[in-house]
Amino acid sequence: MCWALLLQWQSHFAPQNKEENPLLLQWQSHFAPQNKEDFMLDKMIGFIGAGNMGSAMIGGILDASLVTTSQIIASAHSPETLDKIRTKFSIETTQSNEVVAERSDILFLAVKPNKFSEVLPQIKGHLKPDCIVVSIAAGQPIANIEALLGEVRLIRAMPNTPALVGAAMSALCPNDKVTPEEVKLVESLFNSFGRAEVVPESMMDAVVGVSGSSPAYVYMFIEAMADAAVADGMPRAMAYELAAQTVYGSAKMVLETGKHPGELKDMVCSPAGTTIEAVRVLEEKGLRSAVIEGQMACVKKAREL
Repeated sequence: MCWALLLQWQSHFAPQNKEENPLLLQWQSHFAPQNKEDFMLDKMIGFIGAGNMGSAMIGGILDASLVTTSQIIASAHSPETLDKIRTKFSIETTQSNEVVAERSDILFLAVKPNKFSEVLPQIKGHLKPDCIVVSIAAGQPIANIEALLGEVRLIRAMPNTPALVGAAMSALCPNDKVTPEEVKLVESLFNSFGRAEVVPESMMDAVVGVSGSSPAYVYMFIEAMADAAVADGMPRAMAYELAAQTVYGSAKMVLETGKHPGELKDMVCSPAGTTIEAVRVLEEKGLRSAVIEGQMACVKKAREL
């Protein structure tokens, strides 16, 4: 994983000429594996469903060099979708869900929840005995999936759309047939396109609210900040860049400093200054309450699915 993260960092931030960065070369010489194949998985990975989320997950797994293109197979209902991912990733594709199930050591169910009653009976008799099934559908408890598939190694997962840029937050919940080693294996796949956390199933609806759906809330906040900047005369493209980078940097501060968000907020607020005045108005207008109530409504809806 360290090697995969280094490659990702290098592709985004490192200079084109590695000789310009001796520190990077020193890091590579001490920590990089002599052979990247040492970090590859000897597993066949299948995807039933290859839309935006499935495609993002495939891209992350391949970018991290966890498997080769020959170790991934995907199915989708639409021939256009299959053509798109086959061209983009050079993986094997098929319209047969049964074929994907028969070939997979780890099988991702990346179809919409309303398709489960159709798709799962198709593959029930085609799974390998030791296959690990990973469902990324919202509102589908482990018990519901087991009722359709029978006794299987099953992990219920909830990633989010930042997987499209390798920055997902995913929650994983295994059933009692999955071993700790198998959980770690699947966790490494999710870590290839962001971060992953193992949680009890009782928290999965809360996960939908706090990370699964919350990118939409954050986009609204970025949009509102940009609208205010445009109203004050800033070009819109510049406003989006400033607002988005500020949200990104603020989130990074929370993750990397370990400080409470309230403490980080107070560090920006000087007495009688501009920031505390903005905070006062945001509290007055109910920002905190609106976020809490909206997120709780999201969780309620998830429980009703």
